[in-house]
Amino acid sequence: MADLFTDIVATEPDLPAVVQDGRTTTFAQWSADSSLVANSLAELGVGAGDVVAVLLPSGQDFATAYLAATRIGAVVTGINPRLGPVEIAHILGRATPAVVVTDTPDRLTTVACPVRTPAELRDTASSFDDWVAASPDAPAVVVWTSGSTGLPKGAWFDHRTLGFIAANVGPLSATHDRKLMPVPFAHAGYLTRVHDQLLHRITLVLTPAVWSAETMLDVLESERVTVGQGVPTQWEKLVALDRLDDADLTHLRLVSTGASRVPATLVRELRERLRCPVVVRYASTEVPLAFGTGIDDPPETVATTVGRPLGGAEIQLRDGRVFLRSAARMRGYWREPQLTARTISADGWLTTGDLGRLDPAGNLVIVGRADDAYIRGGYNIHPAEVEAALAQHPRVARVAVVGTPAPVIGEIGVAFVVTDGAVTAAALREWCRERIADYKVPDIVEFVSDLPVNATFKVDVGRLRALAAGLRAR
Repeated sequence: MADLFTDIVATEPDLPAVVQDGRTTTFAQWSADSSLVANSLAELGVGAGDVVAVLLPSGQDFATAYLAATRIGAVVTGINPRLGPVEIAHILGRATPAVVVTDTPDRLTTVACPVRTPAELRDTASSFDDWVAASPDAPAVVVWTSGSTGLPKGAWFDHRTLGFIAANVGPLSATHDRKLMPVPFAHAGYLTRVHDQLLHRITLVLTPAVWSAETMLDVLESERVTVGQGVPTQWEKLVALDRLDDADLTHLRLVSTGASRVPATLVRELRERLRCPVVVRYASTEVPLAFGTGIDDPPETVATTVGRPLGGAEIQLRDGRVFLRSAARMRGYWREPQLTARTISADGWLTTGDLGRLDPAGNLVIVGRADDAYIRGGYNIHPAEVEAALAQHPRVARVAVVGTPAPVIGEIGVAFVVTDGAVTAAALREWCRERIADYKVPDIVEFVSDLPVNATFKVDVGRLRALAAGLRAR
């Protein structure tokens, strides 16, 4: 990373590194700011192997703290500001940072370590222009899971792994790309990709802090983004915009989505309305690079599978459950050796919560999540299959299905549906009955104006389960 960054500053110092709300930070400015912050961190006693926790919104301050910590050999961990106090306290307790960098210090009045704002860290007359050499297998970053099924877990990666990911991203990165970054910097999509940004000299274009489909489209168009990235819920809202037809997106060379279930209907709409190739990526916090479709894959492959292995990833299917082995895999859960041992076998296989199968061409088809499945009257039902059936209805814009406990029958299915026209619950149930087994048809169809999302813009399954329990009770 040091060599890559130094070379960019020497040859293209004015190249934009981050664009946010119309403001541009060049690689030269990024270097200068990180030198000041690195010096302040070193004066606080932070050194190689110490953890620097960054509780900041996405932007240049976060990027500067990341680079500064890396310069002095520290380990970077990000905390999404949208998390609640219990989750933040859990992360800090597990990470035991040497310092926390935040613009909201009043949220951390009980933290034992020093807490500093970005402005305080930049307020120094000295700079730290060197780079502390780090071993390839030394911890580099800790990425926390979204906590959708419990308190967050910290997946840690060494420097070698980050370099491997950067070298194997495929068509997602090309030299001088202008890449849309709509997910928080505390997400694996940023924390494990800074090496990739440097390797390909990429400009990151951020959406406004308060995300909306309208502002996402504005940024795509005005900043001439070449690679559009986003989770399915974001793209679903964008393709629903009427003014998308009049937008100038001719500079887009590629659109990517993943991180949660990707409806086939969404892939088709993206290809048709954005008029550029679409790729789907199958990854997770624990394995940020695993499977993906190709830029030249036929529409049906992109719409129904998550593609083939990336970076030499290996897969095993054991009773339908997906196990992965990859050089892009996390090294383990931060300071949780027992959980790591339960998740990663001695020979390197990581247990995922996903259920899948391989098609004849070797593409991976994700059937659903093992912990999403519910049992209705003795039958296992995977929400992804029900959602796929409902999503084919011309009046269904977005849908999520969860199971909820019920007397006698065990569990029932509840479908939360966002529509773009008039349709009844009975009509949707009949639509499902013509396409899937009768016992899979949702027992309750609830129309909603939107689907709740968590801090990383994934559908908040926990919230939907709570709502479903209330609907069942009534």
